[in-house]
Amino acid sequence: MIKPQKKILILILGILIISSCASKKDLIYFSDVNLNEHDKTIFSEGKIQANDILSIIVSSSSPDLASMYNTNQPTSSAINGYLVTMDDTVTLPILGKIEVKDLTIIELENFLVKKLIDGNHLVNPTVTVRLTNAKFTILGEVKSPGTYTFNEQNISILQALGYAGDLTIHGKRQNILIIREEDHKRTYTTIDLTSKKWFDSPSYYIKPNDVIYVNPNGSKITSSGYIPSLGNLLAIVSIAITTFLLVTK
Repeated sequence: MIKPQKKILILILGILIISSCASKKDLIYFSDVNLNEHDKTIFSEGKIQANDILSIIVSSSSPDLASMYNTNQPTSSAINGYLVTMDDTVTLPILGKIEVKDLTIIELENFLVKKLIDGNHLVNPTVTVRLTNAKFTILGEVKSPGTYTFNEQNISILQALGYAGDLTIHGKRQNILIIREEDHKRTYTTIDLTSKKWFDSPSYYIKPNDVIYVNPNGSKITSSGYIPSLGNLLAIVSIAITTFLLVTK
């Protein structure tokens, strides 16, 4: 028959072993994916915002005429483009001030094409708009935190994490915080990388100026000294058990 003090010792050691082991599900991304499922990703394209710098290129079947619409002035010593002002407008050659509030890149392209046709400016015009200063900031438990720029029209949260070298082993995969400012409002969203549910959320694709924060997991907080490390905890428990056994002999 096992003595009471031995039962206590076994119980304590069991609890310590369980608490020190990380669950496989806590570390693996998309652990609930069913390979036979076919999900749809819902994408909402971002709207043009104040302080965006837009590259706007106009072309048509009359290249010489179209060139007059492409004499954009530099917004700084290094960047050519059209700065979106705080009143959500850009000023273009010949066309003048254009309001871009609540427009996406594609919607602005279509709007400018229609304006060029309706105003008899050009024959068969095409307009290409690109955001030239798209950037995001990623902080916390990633290998290379910082602010990154991107040239793609859209990038996913996974690509953003790839820019930063992925999460460290101490990153909390169930609680990735995304801070987004859009339409002069700030929103906070969290996603769980161990689940596939966020694939269909508006956070699947990041938007310019997003801030991504990867929270530290329990082991990181422990190693930082806020909670006793496992080694120290074992030493304390060992002394306590030894004292208990000596006293109860």
